[in-house]
Formats: sequence, C-alpha cells, structure tokens
Amino acid sequence: MSSEEKRAWTYAVVGVVIPVVYLVIVLSKIQETDVANIAYVGPMLTAIGVGIAAGIILGIAAAMASPRDAGRTDERDREINRRGEHVGFYVMSIAAIVPLVLTMAKAEHFWIAHTLYLAFVLAALASAGVKIVAYRRGW
Repeated sequence: MSSEEKRAWTYAVVGVVIPVVYLVIVLSKIQETDVANIAYVGPMLTAIGVGIAAGIILGIAAAMASPRDAGRTDERDREINRRGEHVGFYVMSIAAIVPLVLTMAKAEHFWIAHTLYLAFVLAALASAGVKIVAYRRGW
C-alpha cells in the first residue's frame, strides 16, 4: 500500500469518526433544550480542529511506519489525488446549496452551521472514497 493510499484511508477514518463523535455529543443535548439554544460552536470548532490535527498526526505516523515510501509519488498517485479532489470539490459545491438556501430562508444558525459542516464532511469522504477505490480497483 502506497503512502498516498494510507493517507486516503486515514482521511476516510477521521472523516467518519470525528463527525460521529460530534453528532453523539450534540444529539445528547437535543432532549434537554431547543436546538436554537444548544451550544454547538465550541464542540464544532473542537471537532474541526481535532479532525485536522488527527489527519496530520496520522499522516505523519503512516509516513514514519514506512519511511521508504513516504513522499514518493508517481504519475498514478498524482492523477488519483487530482480525481479525488475534483470529486470532493463537486460534492462540496452541490452540498453547499443547502446551507445557502437555509440562510435565505432565515433558518436557525444551528441548521445552517450543521448543513455546512455536513457538506465539508461529505466532500472529504467522497474525495477519500474515490482515491481508495482508484487504488484498490486500479487506475
């Protein structure tokens, strides 16, 4: 497994685990209070920060585990990365329509923020998924 494929896997795992943990934290507060009053900003910023840090740390750990492969990319790796980022861009572009519509409809900030966060998560997962499939099935 190349270092780029390992990186795609780590991004996929982080892209699933962190949002699920965040969702559990926020959903536990829904029964106690109205969604407009839920203090989601701190936990959301924490989830974003932890996700970024985890991606970096796991990428470094993967590179340290196999130092010979670290940083070695070929044309195939670059093309797979380009295609994955391309798909992620389109997913983000389409998914960002929902928070835009919610903003125009003057929805609660809670819903706007969460649909935007979901758009980022979906884009990251789509990008990582395309890369993983390309590595597994061949390019």
